[in-house]
Amino acid sequence: MKPAAVVQGFAHLGYPESLLVTLGILELGCTVVYLIPRTSVLGAILMTGYLGGATATHVRIGEALFFIPVVLGVLAWGGLFLRDDRLRALIPLRS
Repeated sequence: MKPAAVVQGFAHLGYPESLLVTLGILELGCTVVYLIPRTSVLGAILMTGYLGGATATHVRIGEALFFIPVVLGVLAWGGLFLRDDRLRALIPLRS
């Protein structure tokens, strides 16, 4: 499937339509790795890289909505921090 809105978005961002499936599979793979408890930290690292690229793309074309991938990354790490004792031990919050 290649929805018209996605194809138009790729053209607006300057990416060729041929990368649509590849980037979709990459994003889905990062999300799956994040959702598996044993590999969730690796998944968060991979998602951070993916979302960093999305942020850079939006900044490059001058879009004001570049902060959305940043917020998604913060939410991903925040969710991981709340559910993973190992991460809380590594980054303790102190008062």
